[in-house]
Amino acid sequence: MPDLRNFTLNFGPQHPAAHGVLRLVLEMEGEVVRRADPHIGLLHRGTEKLAESKPFNHSIGYMDRLDYVSMMCNEHAYVLAIERLLGIVPPIRAQYIRVMFDEITRILNHLLWLGSHGLDIGAMTLFLYCFREREDLMDCYEAVSGARMHATYYRPGGVYRDLPQRMPQYQPPADPKVHRSTRELERMNANRQGSLLDFIEDFCNRFPALVDEYETLLTDNRIWKQRTVGIAVVPPERALALGFTGPMLRGSGIPWDLRRKQPYEVYDQMEFDIPVGTEGDCYDRYLVRVEEMRQSNRIIKQCVDWLKANPGPVMLADHKVTPPGREAVKQDMEALIHSFKLFSEGYSVPEGETYAAVEAPKGEFGIYLISDGANKPFRVKIRPPAFVHLAAMDEMVRGHMLADVVAVMGTMDIVFGEVDR
Repeated sequence: MPDLRNFTLNFGPQHPAAHGVLRLVLEMEGEVVRRADPHIGLLHRGTEKLAESKPFNHSIGYMDRLDYVSMMCNEHAYVLAIERLLGIVPPIRAQYIRVMFDEITRILNHLLWLGSHGLDIGAMTLFLYCFREREDLMDCYEAVSGARMHATYYRPGGVYRDLPQRMPQYQPPADPKVHRSTRELERMNANRQGSLLDFIEDFCNRFPALVDEYETLLTDNRIWKQRTVGIAVVPPERALALGFTGPMLRGSGIPWDLRRKQPYEVYDQMEFDIPVGTEGDCYDRYLVRVEEMRQSNRIIKQCVDWLKANPGPVMLADHKVTPPGREAVKQDMEALIHSFKLFSEGYSVPEGETYAAVEAPKGEFGIYLISDGANKPFRVKIRPPAFVHLAAMDEMVRGHMLADVVAVMGTMDIVFGEVDR
């Protein structure tokens, strides 16, 4: 028998599979992990304190930068908390737009997770496939907000603006050395001839077949199953005790989903299923997330159909909270005053406290907000899902091999913006 030496190993923070700035101090016995100590805080940006020093609306953009793969879902929780303290409800069309973009964000998140998780474990092709579909959904973000990632699109009282009636088109390259034929341009712009809703509808029709492609590559792949089946098994009662939410909890067989259990916006009008696992291992959590993409696609389709049939306002007309239109500002003194006051000092929120949570792609993302009646929050406390999941790292990797640590990190779907805050 060979002699096994015990030693301490630093995994990260610059490791390509460490998904952000996670430093794991691993106590190894040969190649078996005996203890894992996650060190966090290397990306600390003081988001909660920054939010307490600015008017309410100025912090919406900070939420995008927390979990920077689930941008609009983070905004949603913050905006919901403000709306509850103000006692306002956005127009029904704005609620459908929010639900649609929440689900677009869920697909965006799961595509990045699937591509990077595959890359960590050794499936290179999948990363390229997933990013191909992410491009289309990023274009939807850009069409409504002008930004491909940090949209700052949700507002207390609705959304920034209505959905555009025309999708941006690919143009001939400005550089004469780059050649792109007219036929190629026509092919790239074929599904961009209508409105944003037409573009999203086209995506929804194509997407299920693309998810089938991902599954063809992975689901029955023996190498994938060897790397994920039976790895980091978390029983249902232990998942509850550890505070798991989202796919981490549902992978252990507990059908808890805030969209069903505590519905917000118009989720109670939607038809969708909650996928759950049976074994609670990395493979089950993979299957749950893949099925969630299909269910999100169903929800987006329902929202597109409703939005096409029901035009209407996307912002409350209460100009104490929402800005008047540009045209009104140029013609009406009252509107000019409202606009100036809103953009300079914001609005005051009545005294009180609230907790608003949404079912973000990684789990329950919550905002605990206290107002003392001023134009900025007295206290903002963020409840990020990945931070809670990371606490279980030691328990999940203990007794596994070093290579399995990468699979466990991937199955948690960690993004450090929200962990370190």
